[in-house]
Amino acid sequence: MKFFVFTIFPQFFEGFKNTGIISKAIKEGKISIETINLRDFAEDKHKTVDDVVYGGGPGMLLKPEPIFKAYKNIINKGHKPYVLITEPWGKKFDQQFAKQLSQKEEILIICGRYEGVDERVKEIVDEEVSIGDFILSGGEPAAIVIMDAVSRLVPGVVGDKDSLKVDSFSDGLLGYPNYTRPAEYEGKKVPQVLLSGNHKLINLWRRWKQLERTLEKRPDLLKKVNLSKEDLKMLEAIKQGIEFDRYVKQSSIIKNN
Repeated sequence: MKFFVFTIFPQFFEGFKNTGIISKAIKEGKISIETINLRDFAEDKHKTVDDVVYGGGPGMLLKPEPIFKAYKNIINKGHKPYVLITEPWGKKFDQQFAKQLSQKEEILIICGRYEGVDERVKEIVDEEVSIGDFILSGGEPAAIVIMDAVSRLVPGVVGDKDSLKVDSFSDGLLGYPNYTRPAEYEGKKVPQVLLSGNHKLINLWRRWKQLERTLEKRPDLLKKVNLSKEDLKMLEAIKQGIEFDRYVKQSSIIKNN
C-alpha cells in the first residue's frame, strides 16, 4: 500500500512515520508514505500556494496550480492513486470505509488548509472525506487518522491479525472490556467469568458486553448490524435489565456445551 500526501506542512507527518506499527510497516515494505510539499510546485519565487477568494470573503484558498502540477508529477511517474480530499462535508470516515480503502494499491490524500482548495481541484478527486463534524486547522490530522486506520488493515501490518477481529467496529459493534493482571487491585476485581477457563462462557460474556456497551453508548450502530438470533435474545434481556449470570442460568447454550 502506497500513500501520497499533498501538504504544505510535510514535517507534520514525521512523528507519525517514525512511531509504532507504522514505522515498522514502512521498514518492512508493507506500506510507504510519501509526503509532497505543494510549495515545491508553486510558480513564483516566493513559493506562494494560496490566494484570496474571488467574490470576496474571509480567509485564503489553496491555489489550483501547485496541486495540479504535483498530481501530474506522480501520474507521469506511472502512479494511479485513488484520490481523497479532506472536507467537512465529505463522506463520513468509518471502519467500513477504511476496509474499502485498504483494498486500493495507492491512495493520494490532499490536505486542505485555510478556507480549503480551489474548487477546480475536485476534477481529480475520487472521494471527499470527513473524519467528523468539527473543524480542523488543516487536513493533516485527518490524513493521519485515515492512513493509520487503513494501514492497520493491510495484511501483515498488525502482528496479531486476530486482534483486528475484536477491535471496536470490526463487526459493527463496540468492543468488549478487557482486563489484565493483577486479578484484584485496590478491591477492584476482574470479572470471575474471565478467570473461569470456560471459553464458551467467556465468549458469550464478551458478546453480551459488546451488545450492552453498544446499546448504552452507540445505539445507532445496532440498526446497521446483522445480529444473530442469540444476539437479539441477549439484547432483549439487556433491555429488560436482566444480569448476565441470570441470563446464563436461564439459557440452554452453556448447558448444552
